[in-house]
Amino acid sequence: MLDWSTCPAVEQDPAKVSGAWVFRGSRVPVSALFENLEGGATLDQFLAWFPGVARAQAEAVLEHAARSVQAA
Repeated sequence: MLDWSTCPAVEQDPAKVSGAWVFRGSRVPVSALFENLEGGATLDQFLAWFPGVARAQAEAVLEHAARSVQAA
């Protein structure tokens, strides 16, 4: 399980999406990015489907995940 608390692109609020980690300022769960990429979508497609997520946020989430995997 990744520690999202150190990623500035995301936030967790019990009042939003049942407390799931979401992209800051949105209700889009971080998990939606990974589910779409695993399903074959491109980053550009994801961003088009979820306009509340900025490219910089999505890239920060991917970089955070990559760093976390390398550290493990």
